[in-house]
Amino acid sequence: MEPDHGFAARCLFRAAPACTLATQGDGQPFASLVTHAMAPDGSLLLWLSTLSQHTRQLAREPRCALLAQGTPTGPNPQTAPRATLTGLAEQIDDVGLKARWLARHPYAALYADFGDFALWRVTPQSGLLVGGFAAAHRLRQADLAPDPAAVAILAAAEAEIIAHVNADHPDTLALLAGREGAWAMVAVDGDGFDMAQSDMVLRHAFPAPVADADGVRRALILAARAARGK
Repeated sequence: MEPDHGFAARCLFRAAPACTLATQGDGQPFASLVTHAMAPDGSLLLWLSTLSQHTRQLAREPRCALLAQGTPTGPNPQTAPRATLTGLAEQIDDVGLKARWLARHPYAALYADFGDFALWRVTPQSGLLVGGFAAAHRLRQADLAPDPAAVAILAAAEAEIIAHVNADHPDTLALLAGREGAWAMVAVDGDGFDMAQSDMVLRHAFPAPVADADGVRRALILAARAARGK
């Protein structure tokens, strides 16, 4: 089976706590650090202040790019997997997507309701996945988007999945987190799930995309077995 490079790129963005945003003003490129979350459909969510230069630039020119990276395998930084997404940004008003961004960044509740902040969505149009040194794969929009049917099915089942896992399987979450304490699942999608303890959020990626609640259940069972085997 051919590797799913779009899935790999999404996993990098879903796991990264922050990424680099590239915007432009009057033709001059500008790069900044932003905290992001990825929606179930693969779009990028940003909670931005109008006081920031990159926000003002996006308002004038919505074309942008984002870069997320993983951990290098050695002293050479170029061994780190990384992904670049290019897309179009738009300011939106969506309570559900704001909650999803906050689930990824719970510490931001301190300023989430400030009047100068707003939710932005970047819809990916193309991308580049670099799996390590000299391992690049160009990505089309279709490569980056998860299956729409699976997105809809899991969105409808998400609340029930989260409630069940948190009520019946907290030990599994702690095992997968690899850290002591009470962990709670806070978001789930076809690529994996987020779990949190206070302001700390960890990402668990599935080995392959899942399409429904049963796929989530099977992925959790296999992950727990693997963790116990270690």
